[in-house]
Amino acid sequence: MGPIVVASQLATGLGVLAGAMLVKSVMEQKPMSGGCPSCNGTGRVSCLCTRWSDGDVGCRTCAGSGRMACSSCGGTGTGRPLPVQVSVRGNRPSS
Repeated sequence: MGPIVVASQLATGLGVLAGAMLVKSVMEQKPMSGGCPSCNGTGRVSCLCTRWSDGDVGCRTCAGSGRMACSSCGGTGTGRPLPVQVSVRGNRPSS
């Protein structure tokens, strides 16, 4: 093995290590990407009763907390998959 091959392998190894460290630091700062944009991944949003409240304690939907389940993600904090119907046409020759 020549010095160019060793240097190339060393550079590749250092690049992989730097990439792994970068991914780790990003994951520590933001553990899950793809969270619900409506609730920022919390699963809860401000309840409608707080917008028109006249000083009362809340409603049945939020149980008095002022926060209700997000309607975009169903309270999970992650995006909901959209149902998709895929239709396939077969090109079979008629007999």
